Amino acid sequence: MLPVTDLHQALTLRPLREADLPMLHDWLNRPHLVQWWGGEAARPSLAQVLAEYAPAALAQDRVTPYIALLGNTPIGYAQSYVALGSGGGWWEDETDPGVRGIDQSLADPALLGQGLGTRLVRTLVAQLFADPAVTRIQTDPSPDNGRAIRCYEKAGFRAVRVVETPDGPALYMLCERP
Repeated sequence: MLPVTDLHQALTLRPLREADLPMLHDWLNRPHLVQWWGGEAARPSLAQVLAEYAPAALAQDRVTPYIALLGNTPIGYAQSYVALGSGGGWWEDETDPGVRGIDQSLADPALLGQGLGTRLVRTLVAQLFADPAVTRIQTDPSPDNGRAIRCYEKAGFRAVRVVETPDGPALYMLCERP
């Protein structure tokens, strides 16, 4: 990853490409991400990332993956998904086909605490709400992840309740269509 010197550059999202998967593998194994994305036992191998994050594999699960760019520099990963019918014990009570879920992360811990996470979430939310079929957006950070919760709140999400997910307790948060 190239050093980011100007934090005021445009933040954009582009579709994840197969060529991005080795970079994503590196990112997903960084300690600040491992802490919130499954823990040490869930550190993915390159083979797992190649299989599970390949755009075609994610498309089968109705997940849309993105690389976040600051200017031309890759700085993070984001994904959106159709909540209804997610499977695997996720969002089984959801009945609205317009609900999208989101997840994202910044790759470099040096970029944390500078407003980029909020910009990333706002960019993703605006892109999703550009589709009139999207009714609301949900996310589910760990109740212990205060940094993520504050980021989502600044981006327009409100905490609804703590829920039990296949990954453990999560704070269910919603962003309504403006």
